[in-house]
Amino acid sequence: MSGTLPAPRGPVACVGETMAAMAPAPLGPLDAARRLTLDVAGAESNVACYLADHGVSARWVSALGDDPLGRMVRERVAAFGVDVSGVRFDPVRPTGLLFKDPGRDGTHVHYYRRDSAAAGLGPGLLAQDAVRTAGLLHLTGITAALSPSCHDLVRAALSGTRARPVSFDVNHRAALWTGAPEPAADVLLSLARRADIVFVGLDEAQNLWGTAAAEPDDVRALLPQPAALIVKDGGRAATAYTESGRHTVPAPRVDVVEPVGAGDAFAAGYLAATVRGDHPARALRLGHLTAASALRATSDHGPLPSPEAVEALLAADDVAWTAAAFATPAVPSAPRGPAV
Repeated sequence: MSGTLPAPRGPVACVGETMAAMAPAPLGPLDAARRLTLDVAGAESNVACYLADHGVSARWVSALGDDPLGRMVRERVAAFGVDVSGVRFDPVRPTGLLFKDPGRDGTHVHYYRRDSAAAGLGPGLLAQDAVRTAGLLHLTGITAALSPSCHDLVRAALSGTRARPVSFDVNHRAALWTGAPEPAADVLLSLARRADIVFVGLDEAQNLWGTAAAEPDDVRALLPQPAALIVKDGGRAATAYTESGRHTVPAPRVDVVEPVGAGDAFAAGYLAATVRGDHPARALRLGHLTAASALRATSDHGPLPSPEAVEALLAADDVAWTAAAFATPAVPSAPRGPAV
């Protein structure tokens, strides 16, 4: 499915791994004197949570270990208003885990996800009601890198004639592709070309495909098939290529607390507007506004501005939009997990 994008009808199903996440509390270098805060982290569930924040019916579909961390993850995602009925508990494989280690040169993340419950997902998941009855399916390149069966899942979702559009965030994580049988650049390009909506960062595209992706227009030349291609240029701007043409919207100024989760938030904002049938430029604005919420929080999820403030910014003229700025750090929109 490509070319003209049909209006999605029904809930958005987001498929992929979510892990338990541990970080120093308060945010700072990890040492013996600091306690750890337990939270959750996962690209696809991040998208689902922000979609729910925007009032869009969202499902998160995955697998977790039948363990305390898995039950905590499921409960935390559900608390945002996301349908988690499509999440199963694996009696053998564990829930994935990550540790955040913030420092002056950025946040380093250590993953413990090999052979996790989500790594056991496969194409059979696509027959589940939670996916089969969705109006839009959202996937990422992270899932494709978790295991051969996960790669098969993503490839199957993007193959042949399908009843619903599929959104794909390239989400290249180099460490996950170490030792992979095929280069990440080839696999992710092939998958992205089959999707209906594609999200990719300009720097990400450059890292994957080199000088062939020097500018957003070059990325479109590499990916002419998707009905909608969204190229994010960091804190500068984002460009959408759709059947109505090329649309670029500058990013608002944001005092960044932590960048983790901002790309997922952007995707959720853009998809929320798309589900409602909004113009691509308005969808880009909502993507930027949602990303700003993530950038201003220490967790992957930050609170959105009030609906009135969002609507005012979406309706603002170009001068007012360009002047928009977010300087006050946000607080988490749901209670963070316990300190351990």
